Amino acid sequence: MSVEKIGELVGVAFIFAGAIASVISAFGLLRLPDIYTRSHAATKSSTLAVLLTLSGTFIYFLLGEQFVSVRVLLGIVFVFLTAPVAGHLIVRAAYRSKVKLADISVEDALYDVLHKEEDEKKDGAGRS
Repeated sequence: MSVEKIGELVGVAFIFAGAIASVISAFGLLRLPDIYTRSHAATKSSTLAVLLTLSGTFIYFLLGEQFVSVRVLLGIVFVFLTAPVAGHLIVRAAYRSKVKLADISVEDALYDVLHKEEDEKKDGAGRS
């Protein structure tokens, strides 16, 4: 088996794994109950899906066509850096806007932290 064929098979396997991760991500977006749990499906599995797909594309072109695509590498870096940050900011904005947690949520770990900050701000404003 030649290097080109191996490159094609590895690239196709990565792209197929990315497609499966993308479908799982779509099911997560549809089935999960609130913005906080949906953010995991939107950021983690979607990021994995895009990274697998772009990695498969890079491997395919590298081993199959002997072509190094800088655009694909930049796409991998860009998605890897921006998608989790965007998901975090969306969830933070939702939490600060007081979007309710799902009924099945067990604990709100930020409640004590944020209310402690608010109490300190009130105490500081009252003393001035």
